[in-house]
Amino acid sequence: MVYRLIRVREPITRLARVALALEFASTVRHDGHGGLADDLATPEGLAAWAGVPADESLRRRAVELRWAVRSLFAHATRAHERTDTPHLMDVERALEIVNGAAARVPRAARLEWGEQPTLRYVDSADEGDRLLAGLATAAIEFLAGAARADLRACPAPRCIRYFVKAHPRQEWCKPSCGNRARVSRHYHRGR
Repeated sequence: MVYRLIRVREPITRLARVALALEFASTVRHDGHGGLADDLATPEGLAAWAGVPADESLRRRAVELRWAVRSLFAHATRAHERTDTPHLMDVERALEIVNGAAARVPRAARLEWGEQPTLRYVDSADEGDRLLAGLATAAIEFLAGAARADLRACPAPRCIRYFVKAHPRQEWCKPSCGNRARVSRHYHRGR
């Protein structure tokens, strides 16, 4: 699912912010063969996911930002050793990257007068900086908000996804992860 909310210059809702931050972090996942599948592996992949033209430089910056966000998610959830652990960075470095990306797009309020006075936000950033700033801002607002308390790292074998716990009994990000965890438990009990 592509979130075009990052192009909107108005504040996004809490639900959209949570969805955007989680969707961005989920652009990398376990490939089922012991490795990682990356939706942002090419500039074309980033362009397809974000809906903006992308080059290799923007792709590298987006991947660095994604790993910073995932590092902060891992820190917030106290996630144990997982397949993506070697790619995670220390919290200070992750904070530097996320805050730096968000700060690249300073915006100014502009009053325009037609029939009615209207407020419009303007900036001098390019589309790539705006994309990264929107993603970083969504992650910052999500991690600093109340929804962070419900952020979980999926404990299923081979899963590296994060999810927001929607109800008290939810343990996994998807039903298939729950099935995989139950099968694994059953297998290990029999051995």
